[in-house]
Amino acid sequence: MSDSQPLVVGIGGTIGGVSSTERALCIALEGARARGFTTRLFGGEAMARLPLYDPKATSRTPEEREFVETIRQASALIIASPGYHGSISGVVKNALDLLEETAKDERPYLADMPVGLIATAYGWQATGSTIAALRSIVHALRGWPTPFAAAINSQVTKFDDEGGVNDPAVRDQLALIGHQVARFAPLAAA
Repeated sequence: MSDSQPLVVGIGGTIGGVSSTERALCIALEGARARGFTTRLFGGEAMARLPLYDPKATSRTPEEREFVETIRQASALIIASPGYHGSISGVVKNALDLLEETAKDERPYLADMPVGLIATAYGWQATGSTIAALRSIVHALRGWPTPFAAAINSQVTKFDDEGGVNDPAVRDQLALIGHQVARFAPLAAA
């Protein structure tokens, strides 16, 4: 991370390899980098190393501390979740639950932070309910969901290992999320 550039953190993916969700998140993070931001990804592999959140724990693992400290340094956030049974995945929710560690910070939770949202699912129904769940969680954490959120039907949209996607409109939508969090991040600092 660069001290001279603001930071956008991406949270998302699935356990068990790089997924459509994580690939979509990477494209959105590219959009933030194109606007001069440094980015940091907490993908499926990183989230899998976070133990289940225990609010009564007296200490945190190095992975938990690194995650929370990175969020504290962030100017903006992008959250991407697969739609599992009509809502967000457990690993994404577990990572967000860990933000309770910031409750007593000067900037608690995601207060005044722009947050871009992405949902992927094998069909359209779960994308809408997953975006709605993410918006609700971001509001509860005092963040600002950006005006645009990307709902991606992985039944028709395919990502490749090189970071590409078969639908240029989806690439544009994901880049827009990165651009919006970058555009709104200076307002959070004001």
